[in-house]
Amino acid sequence: MSDCKFCAIINGDGHAVVVHEDAETMAFLDHRPLFLGHTLLVPKLHVQVLLELPRERVEHFFLVAQRLEAAIETAIDVPGSMVLINNVISQSVPHLHLHVIPRRHKDGLRFWLGPRKRYSEDAPAESQAGRTSDRRRLLGAGDRPRAVHTPPS
Repeated sequence: MSDCKFCAIINGDGHAVVVHEDAETMAFLDHRPLFLGHTLLVPKLHVQVLLELPRERVEHFFLVAQRLEAAIETAIDVPGSMVLINNVISQSVPHLHLHVIPRRHKDGLRFWLGPRKRYSEDAPAESQAGRTSDRRRLLGAGDRPRAVHTPPS
């Protein structure tokens, strides 16, 4: 994609400090890190969300993510990390990217998962689980999932 910032980095037309590159993926330091060492892993193939990543590339992408997590935690000497992917919402660049963010206890990061909602009689957990389970059955082994994102208007 010609106007994608991450595609520009992958093609050598954009600047980034690269920490890993292979035939299918690239990892580079986030230009506005939450903590030093905050790294982004991207597929070289331009896709916006995880659902669009071809099945044959998923395993490699997540194997690299595992190795990157371990390398960052070791290199920066932190006890853990936060690994996350935003799909459309909160996605600053519309190119799939996985964050590996080094973490320490009491590092000051307040994660934004709130407000929390409880399941209720009107919205029981079993109902949500059933809908999710039904959706998985619709995506049989030979089916290609359809991307459901729409750009903001």
